[in-house]
Parts: sequence; C-alpha cells; structure tokens
Amino acid sequence: MKLLMLGGTEFVGRAVVEAALGRGWEVTVFHRGRHPAPEGARALVGDRVGGLDALADGTWDAVVDTWSAAPSAVRDVARLLAGRVGRYAYISSRSVYAWPPAAGLAEDGPLVEGSPDAGDVPYAEAKRGGELAATAAFGEDRTLHVRAGLIVGPYENVGRLPWWLGRIARGGDVLAPGPRTLPLQYVDVRDLASWTLDAVAAGLSGPYNLVSPPGHTTMGELLDACVRTTGSDARLRWAAPEAVLAAGFEPWIELPVWLPPGEMYDALHTADVSRAVAAGLRCRPVEETVADTWAWMNSLGGAVPARADRPAKGISPEREAEFLATAFAEA
Repeated sequence: MKLLMLGGTEFVGRAVVEAALGRGWEVTVFHRGRHPAPEGARALVGDRVGGLDALADGTWDAVVDTWSAAPSAVRDVARLLAGRVGRYAYISSRSVYAWPPAAGLAEDGPLVEGSPDAGDVPYAEAKRGGELAATAAFGEDRTLHVRAGLIVGPYENVGRLPWWLGRIARGGDVLAPGPRTLPLQYVDVRDLASWTLDAVAAGLSGPYNLVSPPGHTTMGELLDACVRTTGSDARLRWAAPEAVLAAGFEPWIELPVWLPPGEMYDALHTADVSRAVAAGLRCRPVEETVADTWAWMNSLGGAVPARADRPAKGISPEREAEFLATAFAEA
C-alpha cells in the first residue's frame, strides 16, 4: 500500500506512520518541517493553509488526515487529491455529536452543524466540517470517518496520561478522584492507528466510533498501573466526586481523564463501539499503555512536549496538598 499522511510527526499521525512502515507500506509524510519525519518515510514539506504545491503530483492508495482546524483546509487538500488517491481516512472526533450525546450513543446519533467551507470555528464544528469536506470530494464510498474519543499512549502531547505519570512518580499522597471503580473509555493511539490502517486496507467507509469498549479499564486500574510502572511510593487517596467538585477542581483539565458520573461522563465514557469492534478493533491492556507511555517520557528526559492550543493539565502541588490536608485530616 502507498499511504499519504497529512502531518505525521507528532502524536496520532506519527503512530499511523510508524504502524504503516511496520507493515512495509510506502509512506509519504506531508508536513511543515517543524519536526523530523519518522525514519523510513518520504517527506514533502508544505502548509495545509495555502502551501500545497508539494502535493501537486503523485498517486497513493489512501490518505490519512488528522486536521482539527478550519474545514476549508480539508476541502482544499481533498479536492486536490480526489483523482489521485484511492481512499480518504479522516481522523474525526466524537465531538461531532450534538450535545449532550446520550449514554450509549452509536454512529447514527444527531450531529452538530458544520460546513466544508468554514474557516476558524469551534472544535466540534471544525471536525464535522472536515468530515463533510472529505466526503464531498471523495464520495461516501471512499471516505472513512474515525470518530475518536479520548486518545492516550506514547507521543501524547495533550498531557493527560503524562501528567498522571509525572505526578505519581513524585510520590507522596496523591489526590485520586473517585469512585475507584469508575469505568473509563479511551483508545491507545497505536490501537487507533492499527485499526485505521486495517479499515483502509479493507475498504471500509462511513463513520466509526473509535474508543475502547465501555469499562475497558477503571480509574483505579489506571492509577494503580501508574504507581506500579513508575515504582513510586505514592499513596492514592481516593476522594468522592462530590468532595472533589465541592473543592472547585475542574474535571478533565485539572484532573485529566476523570469525569464525575453525570452528563459529561455519559458523553465521553459510554460510547457504543460495537461497529468498530465488529470491524476488528482490539484494545491492549491498560498496563501496556501506561508502561509504554512512561518509557517514552523517560526517553525524552521527562520533557514531554505540550500543544500550545490546549490548556495545561493538572493541579498545582499547593492546591492538592491543601485539599488532602483538609479531606483526610483525621485519616
């Protein structure tokens, strides 16, 4: 297979490129040149916004696109490639579903409005517009929409799992938002990459929710794995959701991955993924995801890259210590 990856040097795109190279595919990476392309890939340098000259020639069996900004950029590149590429796989998001998505929502749920011609718009509208742009150029039969949820694993530059690993590695008492048995739903970036390439090779089209089955792991299992992997002396101090919220901690941002039971939790941790599972989705154990992410962090000397377009994750040591001192004063 000949694959064109739009991006491919950081998180999701990099995992896709490495998985494709591992299969012996011929991979071309189109990127801005800010980071080196994975070894073994051919690099084309350009810009999604007004700098597509490097893509004027060439044919590929498939293109994978992770773009999250203006849908018009997807429109322009899809139109340029439509006659020279077999299939278009767009890494979309479950954010395209109209809010609030019901618990257990499948791919036929109501969607936000979007336009393939839009410029800068909110994330959900941008992803929906990207889906529409790709479909308009390639047609429904040649377009795959990978509607991912929470993505973790090596190369994560959003900072969710890396924050937990870094915090737990420091040791001591750690605020652990409960309940401990709270089921989580996410996808390891490498499982997303493998499934996407399998789907492209099989000629799949249309939308697929792409996260692990609900309850693939729990908050307790995730944080316990962080403790074991780092070899830390950290002691997890589990606090009820009501106490965490009453203290003013912001779920998802200050306490990454975690959401208290309720509307937001239902939207992000209960998706129906039966279609993707039937199409071959397999998710590795949480211990493997945690261990490999920690190994990657150590390979960087702990200096994990962070995306400038996303808010910083985690709580300050001072706020955590203050909460623990109050909540567990008699413990």
